[in-house]
Amino acid sequence: MTSTSHPRDLRTELESLTTEAFRPELADIDRLPTLDIARLMNGEDATVAGAVGARLPQIAAAIDAVARRMARGGRLVYAGAGTAGRLGILDASECPPTFNTDPSRVVGLIAGGPDAVVTSVEGAEDSRELARADLDALALTPDDTVVGISASGRTPYAIGAVEHARARRSLTIGLACNPGSPLAAAADHGIEVVVGPELLTGSTRLKSGTAQKLVLNMISTITMIRLGKTYGNLMVDVRASNDKLRARSHRIVALATGAADKEIEDALTATDGEVKNAILTILAGVDGPTAARLLAESDGRLRAALAASG
Repeated sequence: MTSTSHPRDLRTELESLTTEAFRPELADIDRLPTLDIARLMNGEDATVAGAVGARLPQIAAAIDAVARRMARGGRLVYAGAGTAGRLGILDASECPPTFNTDPSRVVGLIAGGPDAVVTSVEGAEDSRELARADLDALALTPDDTVVGISASGRTPYAIGAVEHARARRSLTIGLACNPGSPLAAAADHGIEVVVGPELLTGSTRLKSGTAQKLVLNMISTITMIRLGKTYGNLMVDVRASNDKLRARSHRIVALATGAADKEIEDALTATDGEVKNAILTILAGVDGPTAARLLAESDGRLRAALAASG
Protein backbone atom coordinates (compact mmCIF):
# COMPACT_ATOMS: atom_id res chain seq x y z
CA MET A 1 0.00 0.00 0.00
CA THR A 2 1.30 3.44 -0.88
CA SER A 3 2.36 5.54 2.10
CA THR A 4 -0.13 8.24 3.12
CA SER A 5 1.80 9.82 6.00
CA HIS A 6 0.75 13.35 6.92
CA PRO A 7 3.44 15.85 5.82
CA ARG A 8 3.83 17.08 9.41
CA ASP A 9 4.32 13.52 10.66
CA LEU A 10 6.90 12.91 7.96
CA ARG A 11 8.78 16.10 8.85
CA THR A 12 8.90 15.01 12.48
CA GLU A 13 10.17 11.59 11.45
CA LEU A 14 12.89 13.06 9.23
CA GLU A 15 14.04 15.38 12.01
CA SER A 16 14.64 12.35 14.21
CA LEU A 17 16.97 10.67 11.69
CA THR A 18 20.74 10.95 12.07
CA THR A 19 21.16 11.18 8.30
CA GLU A 20 18.84 14.21 8.18
CA ALA A 21 20.37 16.16 11.09
CA PHE A 22 21.28 19.83 10.53
CA ARG A 23 24.83 20.89 11.35
CA PRO A 24 24.86 24.57 12.33
CA GLU A 25 28.68 24.71 12.24
CA LEU A 26 28.44 24.28 8.46
CA ALA A 27 25.80 26.94 7.91
CA ASP A 28 28.31 29.25 6.17
CA ILE A 29 29.91 26.56 4.01
CA ASP A 30 28.85 28.39 0.86
CA ARG A 31 31.09 31.31 1.86
CA LEU A 32 34.23 29.20 2.14
CA PRO A 33 36.98 28.91 -0.51
CA THR A 34 36.61 25.86 -2.74
CA LEU A 35 39.71 24.17 -1.29
CA ASP A 36 38.33 24.48 2.25
CA ILE A 37 35.03 22.89 1.20
CA ALA A 38 36.95 20.09 -0.52
CA ARG A 39 38.96 19.54 2.69
CA LEU A 40 35.74 19.38 4.70
CA MET A 41 34.23 16.83 2.33
CA ASN A 42 37.39 14.76 2.32
CA GLY A 43 37.45 14.75 6.11
CA GLU A 44 33.84 13.61 6.20
CA ASP A 45 34.52 10.82 3.71
CA ALA A 46 37.48 9.61 5.78
CA THR A 47 35.06 8.64 8.57
CA VAL A 48 32.99 6.29 6.41
CA ALA A 49 35.37 3.32 6.40
CA GLY A 50 35.41 3.32 10.19
CA ALA A 51 31.62 3.29 10.32
CA VAL A 52 31.58 0.30 7.97
CA GLY A 53 34.31 -1.35 10.04
CA ALA A 54 32.10 -1.21 13.10
CA ARG A 55 29.59 -3.46 11.33
CA LEU A 56 31.97 -6.06 9.86
CA PRO A 57 30.68 -8.99 12.00
CA GLN A 58 27.12 -8.39 10.76
CA ILE A 59 28.33 -7.93 7.18
CA ALA A 60 30.37 -11.15 7.29
CA ALA A 61 27.46 -13.16 8.72
CA ALA A 62 25.19 -11.88 5.97
CA ILE A 63 27.74 -12.71 3.26
CA ASP A 64 28.17 -16.29 4.49
CA ALA A 65 24.39 -16.73 4.39
CA VAL A 66 24.24 -15.31 0.84
CA ALA A 67 27.08 -17.52 -0.39
CA ARG A 68 25.44 -20.70 0.95
CA ARG A 69 22.30 -19.92 -0.99
CA MET A 70 24.04 -18.83 -4.18
CA ALA A 71 26.05 -22.07 -4.10
CA ARG A 72 22.68 -23.85 -4.38
CA GLY A 73 21.73 -21.75 -7.40
CA GLY A 74 20.10 -18.83 -5.64
CA ARG A 75 20.16 -15.24 -6.79
CA LEU A 76 21.25 -11.99 -5.14
CA VAL A 77 18.69 -9.20 -5.56
CA TYR A 78 19.21 -5.58 -4.54
CA ALA A 79 16.17 -3.35 -4.04
CA GLY A 80 16.17 0.36 -3.30
CA ALA A 81 14.92 3.78 -4.35
CA GLY A 82 16.88 6.74 -5.68
CA THR A 83 20.61 6.66 -4.91
CA ALA A 84 20.28 3.38 -3.01
CA GLY A 85 18.58 1.71 -5.96
CA ARG A 86 21.17 3.06 -8.40
CA LEU A 87 24.01 1.72 -6.25
CA GLY A 88 22.40 -1.72 -6.25
CA ILE A 89 22.03 -1.66 -10.02
CA LEU A 90 25.67 -0.55 -10.38
CA ASP A 91 26.91 -3.43 -8.23
CA ALA A 92 24.73 -5.96 -10.03
CA SER A 93 25.74 -4.75 -13.50
CA GLU A 94 29.44 -5.16 -12.71
CA CYS A 95 29.21 -8.82 -11.67
CA PRO A 96 28.91 -10.38 -15.18
CA PRO A 97 32.10 -8.79 -16.58
CA THR A 98 34.05 -9.20 -13.35
CA PHE A 99 32.98 -12.72 -12.32
CA ASN A 100 31.40 -14.11 -15.51
CA THR A 101 28.07 -14.52 -13.74
CA ASP A 102 24.85 -14.84 -15.67
CA PRO A 103 23.05 -11.45 -15.56
CA SER A 104 20.11 -13.14 -13.87
CA ARG A 105 22.20 -14.20 -10.85
CA VAL A 106 22.77 -10.71 -9.39
CA VAL A 107 19.88 -8.32 -10.04
CA GLY A 108 19.29 -4.67 -9.16
CA LEU A 109 15.76 -3.34 -8.71
CA ILE A 110 14.97 0.36 -8.39
CA ALA A 111 11.65 1.91 -7.39
CA GLY A 112 10.03 3.18 -10.57
CA GLY A 113 11.86 0.80 -12.91
CA PRO A 114 14.75 1.41 -15.33
CA ASP A 115 13.71 5.02 -16.04
CA ALA A 116 14.40 5.84 -12.39
CA VAL A 117 18.11 5.17 -12.92
CA VAL A 118 18.49 8.53 -14.68
CA THR A 119 15.35 10.44 -13.67
CA SER A 120 13.25 10.81 -10.54
CA VAL A 121 10.02 8.79 -10.61
CA GLU A 122 7.67 10.59 -8.26
CA GLY A 123 6.12 8.53 -5.50
CA ALA A 124 7.78 5.26 -6.49
CA GLU A 125 9.82 5.00 -3.29
CA ASP A 126 6.66 5.26 -1.20
CA SER A 127 5.09 2.12 -2.68
CA ARG A 128 5.38 -1.29 -1.05
CA GLU A 129 3.14 -2.60 -3.83
CA LEU A 130 5.74 -1.75 -6.49
CA ALA A 131 8.34 -3.72 -4.56
CA ARG A 132 6.06 -6.74 -4.36
CA ALA A 133 5.29 -6.58 -8.08
CA ASP A 134 8.99 -6.22 -9.00
CA LEU A 135 9.90 -9.24 -6.87
CA ASP A 136 6.97 -11.34 -8.05
CA ALA A 137 8.31 -10.90 -11.59
CA LEU A 138 11.44 -12.74 -10.41
CA ALA A 139 9.52 -15.66 -8.84
CA LEU A 140 11.58 -15.72 -5.64
CA THR A 141 12.70 -18.99 -4.06
CA PRO A 142 14.10 -19.81 -0.59
CA ASP A 143 17.60 -19.90 -2.12
CA ASP A 144 17.38 -16.26 -3.21
CA THR A 145 18.56 -13.26 -1.18
CA VAL A 146 16.94 -9.82 -1.25
CA VAL A 147 18.95 -6.85 0.03
CA GLY A 148 16.82 -3.82 0.85
CA ILE A 149 18.91 -0.63 0.66
CA SER A 150 17.84 2.67 2.21
CA ALA A 151 19.92 5.39 3.86
CA SER A 152 17.05 6.44 6.09
CA GLY A 153 16.03 2.84 6.75
CA ARG A 154 12.40 3.84 6.37
CA THR A 155 11.84 3.82 2.59
CA PRO A 156 8.60 1.86 1.94
CA TYR A 157 9.91 0.32 -1.31
CA ALA A 158 12.96 -1.19 0.42
CA ILE A 159 11.01 -2.32 3.48
CA GLY A 160 8.26 -3.75 1.28
CA ALA A 161 10.86 -5.70 -0.71
CA VAL A 162 12.32 -7.24 2.44
CA GLU A 163 8.92 -8.07 3.94
CA HIS A 164 7.71 -9.67 0.72
CA ALA A 165 10.93 -11.67 0.34
CA ARG A 166 10.63 -12.99 3.90
CA ALA A 167 7.09 -14.06 3.14
CA ARG A 168 8.54 -16.06 0.24
CA ARG A 169 11.12 -17.57 2.64
CA SER A 170 14.02 -15.89 0.83
CA LEU A 171 16.99 -14.62 2.85
CA THR A 172 16.75 -10.90 3.59
CA ILE A 173 19.30 -8.20 4.39
CA GLY A 174 18.44 -4.64 5.40
CA LEU A 175 21.18 -2.07 4.73
CA ALA A 176 20.55 1.32 6.34
CA CYS A 177 22.50 4.30 7.70
CA ASN A 178 20.38 5.10 10.75
CA PRO A 179 20.22 3.20 14.05
CA GLY A 180 17.01 1.42 15.03
CA SER A 181 15.71 1.44 11.45
CA PRO A 182 12.50 -0.34 10.40
CA LEU A 183 14.39 -1.80 7.42
CA ALA A 184 17.03 -3.53 9.54
CA ALA A 185 14.35 -4.74 11.93
CA ALA A 186 12.36 -6.27 9.08
CA ALA A 187 15.32 -8.28 7.72
CA ASP A 188 17.02 -11.52 8.74
CA HIS A 189 20.31 -9.62 8.73
CA GLY A 190 20.18 -5.93 9.66
CA ILE A 191 23.25 -3.86 8.79
CA GLU A 192 23.16 -0.27 10.04
CA VAL A 193 26.22 1.75 9.05
CA VAL A 194 25.77 4.98 11.00
CA VAL A 195 27.81 7.64 9.23
CA GLY A 196 26.22 10.64 10.96
CA PRO A 197 24.79 13.86 9.53
CA GLU A 198 25.72 14.78 5.98
CA LEU A 199 27.77 17.81 4.89
CA LEU A 200 24.68 19.01 3.01
CA THR A 201 21.68 18.41 5.24
CA GLY A 202 19.86 15.26 4.16
CA SER A 203 22.00 14.66 1.04
CA THR A 204 22.40 10.93 1.57
CA ARG A 205 24.15 10.41 -1.75
CA LEU A 206 27.25 11.60 0.12
CA LYS A 207 28.54 9.65 3.17
CA SER A 208 25.54 7.34 3.27
CA GLY A 209 25.91 6.53 -0.42
CA THR A 210 29.63 5.91 0.00
CA ALA A 211 28.96 3.58 2.94
CA GLN A 212 26.34 1.65 0.97
CA LYS A 213 28.74 1.28 -1.98
CA LEU A 214 31.45 -0.10 0.32
CA VAL A 215 29.08 -2.65 1.84
CA LEU A 216 27.69 -3.73 -1.53
CA ASN A 217 31.27 -4.13 -2.79
CA MET A 218 31.88 -6.50 0.13
CA ILE A 219 28.66 -8.47 -0.33
CA SER A 220 29.21 -9.19 -4.03
CA THR A 221 33.00 -9.54 -4.02
CA ILE A 222 33.36 -11.74 -0.95
CA THR A 223 30.39 -13.87 -1.99
CA MET A 224 32.11 -14.48 -5.34
CA ILE A 225 35.36 -15.34 -3.54
CA ARG A 226 33.42 -17.86 -1.43
CA LEU A 227 31.91 -19.30 -4.64
CA GLY A 228 35.36 -19.91 -6.16
CA LYS A 229 35.13 -17.10 -8.69
CA THR A 230 38.68 -16.05 -7.85
CA TYR A 231 42.06 -17.76 -7.50
CA GLY A 232 43.81 -15.96 -4.69
CA ASN A 233 43.19 -12.31 -5.52
CA LEU A 234 43.01 -12.92 -9.27
CA MET A 235 39.76 -12.50 -11.24
CA VAL A 236 40.00 -15.84 -12.98
CA ASP A 237 36.35 -15.74 -14.08
CA VAL A 238 36.74 -12.39 -15.85
CA ARG A 239 34.89 -12.26 -19.17
CA ALA A 240 37.19 -11.11 -21.98
CA SER A 241 34.66 -9.03 -23.89
CA ASN A 242 37.01 -6.28 -25.12
CA ASP A 243 40.68 -5.61 -25.83
CA LYS A 244 41.41 -4.40 -22.31
CA LEU A 245 39.88 -7.49 -20.74
CA ARG A 246 41.66 -9.77 -23.21
CA ALA A 247 44.94 -8.17 -22.15
CA ARG A 248 43.91 -8.57 -18.50
CA SER A 249 43.09 -12.26 -19.11
CA HIS A 250 46.61 -12.81 -20.47
CA ARG A 251 48.10 -11.02 -17.46
CA ILE A 252 46.03 -13.04 -14.98
CA VAL A 253 47.20 -16.31 -16.52
CA ALA A 254 50.78 -15.02 -16.38
CA LEU A 255 50.47 -14.05 -12.71
CA ALA A 256 48.90 -17.39 -11.80
CA THR A 257 51.34 -19.57 -13.73
CA GLY A 258 54.53 -17.64 -14.47
CA ALA A 259 54.39 -19.11 -18.00
CA ALA A 260 55.89 -17.50 -21.09
CA ASP A 261 53.74 -15.44 -23.45
CA LYS A 262 53.60 -18.12 -26.17
CA GLU A 263 52.46 -20.82 -23.74
CA ILE A 264 49.80 -18.47 -22.35
CA GLU A 265 48.47 -17.59 -25.81
CA ASP A 266 48.36 -21.27 -26.77
CA ALA A 267 46.51 -22.12 -23.56
CA LEU A 268 43.96 -19.33 -24.02
CA THR A 269 43.42 -20.39 -27.64
CA ALA A 270 42.94 -24.02 -26.61
CA THR A 271 40.35 -23.04 -23.99
CA ASP A 272 38.42 -20.41 -26.01
CA GLY A 273 39.78 -17.63 -23.83
CA GLU A 274 38.58 -19.11 -20.53
CA VAL A 275 41.10 -17.93 -17.95
CA LYS A 276 40.47 -20.66 -15.37
CA ASN A 277 40.76 -23.38 -17.98
CA ALA A 278 43.93 -21.88 -19.40
CA ILE A 279 45.55 -21.75 -15.97
CA LEU A 280 44.57 -25.36 -15.34
CA THR A 281 46.01 -26.59 -18.64
CA ILE A 282 49.35 -24.97 -17.78
CA LEU A 283 49.60 -25.83 -14.07
CA ALA A 284 48.15 -29.35 -14.36
CA GLY A 285 49.62 -30.17 -17.77
CA VAL A 286 46.24 -31.22 -19.20
CA ASP A 287 44.48 -30.42 -22.45
CA GLY A 288 41.53 -28.07 -22.89
CA PRO A 289 38.73 -30.66 -22.68
CA THR A 290 40.27 -32.25 -19.59
CA ALA A 291 40.55 -28.85 -17.93
CA ALA A 292 36.88 -28.18 -18.69
CA ARG A 293 35.87 -31.54 -17.24
CA LEU A 294 37.92 -31.08 -14.07
CA LEU A 295 36.43 -27.64 -13.51
CA ALA A 296 32.89 -28.90 -14.12
CA GLU A 297 33.44 -31.68 -11.58
CA SER A 298 34.79 -29.11 -9.09
CA ASP A 299 31.86 -26.66 -9.43
CA GLY A 300 34.15 -24.22 -11.20
CA ARG A 301 36.58 -23.96 -8.27
CA LEU A 302 40.10 -23.76 -9.66
CA ARG A 303 41.88 -24.82 -6.47
CA ALA A 304 39.70 -27.93 -6.21
CA ALA A 305 40.27 -28.75 -9.88
CA LEU A 306 44.02 -28.44 -9.44
CA ALA A 307 43.90 -30.77 -6.45
CA ALA A 308 41.82 -33.27 -8.43
CA SER A 309 44.25 -33.17 -11.36
CA GLY A 310 47.12 -34.43 -9.22
